[in-house]
Amino acid sequence: MRKKVAIVGTAGLPAAYGGFETLAQNLVAHLGDRYDFTVFCKRTPRHKRLANFLNARLVYLPLHSNGWESLPYDIVSLLYAFATSDVILYLGPVAGMILPINRIFKKNLIVNFGGLNEWDREKLHALEKRYMFASCRLCARFATATVADNFVLQKSIKDSFGPDAVVIRYGGDHVSVPTDHPGLESRYPLVNEPYFVSVARAQIDNNLHILIEAFRDMPEKRLVLVSNWQVSGYGRKMLELAGTVPNITPLNAIYDPLEINYLRSRAVAYIHSHSYCGTSPSLVEAICLGLPIISWDVPANRETTKGNALFFDSKESLQRIVCDVTPADLAKVKQALAQLGTEEYTWEHTCRQYTELFDRD
Repeated sequence: MRKKVAIVGTAGLPAAYGGFETLAQNLVAHLGDRYDFTVFCKRTPRHKRLANFLNARLVYLPLHSNGWESLPYDIVSLLYAFATSDVILYLGPVAGMILPINRIFKKNLIVNFGGLNEWDREKLHALEKRYMFASCRLCARFATATVADNFVLQKSIKDSFGPDAVVIRYGGDHVSVPTDHPGLESRYPLVNEPYFVSVARAQIDNNLHILIEAFRDMPEKRLVLVSNWQVSGYGRKMLELAGTVPNITPLNAIYDPLEINYLRSRAVAYIHSHSYCGTSPSLVEAICLGLPIISWDVPANRETTKGNALFFDSKESLQRIVCDVTPADLAKVKQALAQLGTEEYTWEHTCRQYTELFDRD
C-alpha cells in the first residue's frame, strides 16, 4: 500500500514563489508514482484552484502562507496532515509548538529547516527571534528526522539543538538556457549590452542596499535587479533608491521560468547577495544555468559553491570585483562551478534521499 505523504509549509503548487515550492513540485513530479502526495496551498480564488497537480491532491486553506497568517496556516495544515497522512514533510520551522502532538499520532515527521539560523535574521524583531529559536528547538526535538540543505546549517542545528540533520541539497537541473525568443528579445532589449544580474527577495539580509550603492558608483556597469519590492517597507525604499540610479534596472519578481532564465542566462555574471541562507535555490539555479557567480562571503555560500565563486562582503569589495574581473576570470569560475551543477545539484539525487526518509518506519 502506498504511503500518504503531506507537504506542509509552502505557498502551494504549481510552484510560483520560492525554493520550498520548487522542492515540493519536484518531489511530486519525481515520486508521484511511489507515494500519494497531498500539498497544502494558500488562499486562492475558487476559479483558479486545481483539484490535483502532477497527481498530487491540493488542499486550499482560507489563509495566506506568509506574513502573520503563516503561523495559523501552518498549524491548520499540520493538524489536517497528522489526521490524514502517514508521512509529513514540514518545510520551515514556524509552528514548532504544534509538533508535540506527534506523541499522540506517532507519524513520520520530517522537518526541513530552510535557511541558516532562521531565529537570527536581521529582518526579525527581538521577540520574533526568540519565538523562532523556540519553534526551531521544538521542531528539532519532536521531528523523527531533520533536514538541512547545507553542511553549515547542519552544524548549526547540531550545536543549537542536538540532532544530526540529514543534508539534502536542492536540485537545480530543472532550469535550462532558453534559445532566442522574439517576444522576450523585444521586451528586454537590455540583454544586447553587458549586464550583471541578481535575484533576491526584498529583505535586509539579502543586502539589496549594498548592490544599489555599489553600482551607483559604477555608472559604466549595468545591474538588473529582480525583487518582490512591494512586500516590505525595506523593499519599497530600495525600489525608490534603485530608480534614481540610471545604470540599475529594477524589475518586479518574475515567476515565469522561461522569462527569468532568459534574463539570468544572458548576464555577464550572477550576483548572489543573500547572507542568511543554507543552500539558496536561486544560487543553485544560477550554477546550473552555467553562470559565473559573484557571491556574498559567508560560510554557507562558500560551502554551496565549494569556494569556486568570487566573494565580496562590502560595497567596496563588490566594486573591485566588478571593475577588475576579466573574461578569463569569469570563464575560470564558470568552469569550476560546472561540475557542481551535474554532480551535486540534481533532483534525482535529492529525491532519492527524501525517499529514504519517507520509507522509514
